This record gives sequence, C-alpha cells and structure tokens, in this order.
Amino acid sequence: MLLIRNAHLVTPSQTDLDGQLRDIFINADGIIQDIAEPYSLKLPKDTQLIDVENIHISIGWCDVGTLTGDPGFEHREDLQSVTQAAMAGGYTTLAPFPNTDPVVHSKSEILYIKNKTQTYLVDFQPIGAISVKTEGKDIAEMLDMKAAGAIAFSDGKKAIQDAGLLLRALQYAKIFDGLIINRPNDKTVSPQGQMHEGDVSTSLGLSAIPSMAEELMIQRDLHLVRYADGRLHFHNISTARSVALIRQAKAQGLKVTASVAALNLCFSDDILRGFDTHYKVMPPLREASDIKELINGLIDGTIDFISSNHAPIDEEGKNLEFTYADFGAIGLETTFGLINKHLHNSLTINDLVQLIAVNPRRVLGLDIPTIAVGTLANLTLFNPSLEWTFETKNIQSKSKNTPLIGSVLRGYVLGVVNQKQCKIF
Repeated sequence: MLLIRNAHLVTPSQTDLDGQLRDIFINADGIIQDIAEPYSLKLPKDTQLIDVENIHISIGWCDVGTLTGDPGFEHREDLQSVTQAAMAGGYTTLAPFPNTDPVVHSKSEILYIKNKTQTYLVDFQPIGAISVKTEGKDIAEMLDMKAAGAIAFSDGKKAIQDAGLLLRALQYAKIFDGLIINRPNDKTVSPQGQMHEGDVSTSLGLSAIPSMAEELMIQRDLHLVRYADGRLHFHNISTARSVALIRQAKAQGLKVTASVAALNLCFSDDILRGFDTHYKVMPPLREASDIKELINGLIDGTIDFISSNHAPIDEEGKNLEFTYADFGAIGLETTFGLINKHLHNSLTINDLVQLIAVNPRRVLGLDIPTIAVGTLANLTLFNPSLEWTFETKNIQSKSKNTPLIGSVLRGYVLGVVNQKQCKIF
C-alpha cells in the first residue's frame, strides 16, 4: 500500500483534477482507493509514505520506438535492463521496435516479449516488423502478429525504401485499422551520410545526410497514404520542411501523425564540431532553424509526441573514428530532464506530459490511464524544478552511449507506480 501526500496533479486529459493538490492512497491491489485534500488521509498500518517537497504526479509515461536488444543483442540491452532504464526515466509503457535477432517478425517473437515481461512493472507493447527480417522485401505475418499482441508495425530503424512494400503494408493493415510506422530516410540520396548536410559537415569534411533524404520520403509516403487511405506515423522527423509537409497533410485530413526525438529538439549539428560520436544519432542533428520549427510543430499539434530515441550501442560501436562509429544514443533516463531544461520557455509541464504520456498512447490506440478512485494506478512521480547532474553511476542501461554524462538536467523522476508494483528512487 502507498500513500502520497500533497501531490501536484498534472492531468491535461482530466481538467477537473489538473493543478490540484491531493493525497492519493493506493491499496494492496494497486487500485487508487482514495483521493483527498492534502494531509487529510490517515496513514494505514504497513503503508509506504511518500511526502516530499514539490512532488508532481501524472499518468505513467510512454515511449515509442525503444530499441531493446533482446533477443540477440543482450550485451547491449536486455528486457530487464531496459525496464530499469525506463523506470528511472519515468516510463511505465514501452513500445519497442523489432530490430533484434531474430527480428520481431512473427507471432513467436511477439509472444516471447509479452510472456517474458508480463511480471515487469513496465508494460511492453511490441511493434512487429513490416517485412521479413526487416529486409524490406517480403511482407511479414502482420495479421498473426496483431492477434499475438503487436500494437503497430514498422521496420524500426530501417526506413522502408520500397514504395510498393509500404503501400501493401498500408492496405493490409487497413483491414484491422492497424498503424504503420516509418522513419523517413531515402538512403539512395545519402548512402554514406554521417551527419546533417550543411556548413558544419562541409567544414569537417564529412559525407552528409541532406534534409531532402527525409523530405522526399515523406512526400512519397503521403501519396501512398492518400491512395491507400491507411494510417501512417512518421517516426522522429527532424527538418523544418518535414513539419510543413505533415502540417499540410493533416489539414487535408490524411491519417498521419509524427514524433520527434528529444536530442533533435535540444542540439544542432554545430555541436558535432568536436567529433563526439555520442552525438551521432539518426535522424541526424539538424540546424537551429530546424529546431525552431520542430518546437513550433509541437506547439501547434503537427508533431504528436516526443520519443527518447533510445538506442543502446556497445563501447566497441562508439569508441571509433566518427565515420566508423554507429548511430545512436541511449535516452530513456534523460529525456524528461533534457526537454524540460531546454524547452521550458516554450512548453509547460502540462504540455510535456501530454507529449510523453497521453499522445503516444493515443497514436498507438492504447487506453489512456486516468487518476481516479477505483482505477488501477499507473503513475509517474517527479519534481519538475529539481536540477541534478547526470553521471555514469546513474545509468541503468547496459550501454553507456550518451553525450549527456556530466550535464545538469532539470526535472527528476521520483518514482513510478503500475498496478501492484512500485519503484521509488
């Protein structure tokens, strides 16, 4: 049992409670038994008490597109370690991408993830592959995966290069109102690209990834969505033109949504002048003008949510010359503290909760938890104003590939609750 005292409720989807100070009592069955005025509830015997300054509570946060490494790359991350990282970052739900070995491309792999994680505090909603082995050739067993528990379909970190394959996936998924997710990047435009194409890449002498590589694929995919009348999510867009294209598509009534990665909102390509491979991510960090439009896209609803873009890479994949280093950075544990620090002048705490807790579930078609008497608890506890330094000792992930070690972040996760399970930091 758990009693949380004098908590600020952050409930953008529940306006009656939003901004209120309340005591919340969660019983042994993980059900919210009482919500009352501050300090009005008695502390029952054998109940854990949380009474700390400036504690805020929202529904548990949700991340889409997490890379887990399990099965096949457990040395980078396994399901248990990614759960620990998620809890430390405030997440109670993960929708992981299928880029494992074997690939999550049939009901067997979906069931493996669902069965292995059924006792974890964090809920796993696996995303099944669109193509067999994510090779971009033959369509995978989407209907079987849907029946086994797949929440959506994507080739994850591999963009769908074959327009015909994506069209067939959109048409097939329409049968059961399924969601297709694609990370736009036309590799024929930038086959050897290492960073954003611009003044910085030119000065550093690095082969580049032009904004056009993303924008061409978005334009192609919008034509396919219009033809198939399907549902498509653009995962982690990064350019100003991409925002404009999706804004226009939404205005035309197309069934499209979009997300953006936390690092792409906070850092431009200029930071790569130091050749720090930990900032080598996909999509690449773009220019300050792109960041401005990405934030505007969040404000006006063009971009639906923010992702951690969590991509664990072992040291051997990062401790290399920039050209040879792998793309990717871990992010589950730092996303909230990072975006709250960099975007607090543009987005309120309510906005951030909407973007990392409510909207990801809405896009995936998941039930959105509520904070109400009689409901199962699914909560994140945090202090939005607490500044703290992210250090190696804080990392719960097996991989340490992050550029943020030593950074001061703003906003600290105090704990997570999901039904009968609770983790307090």
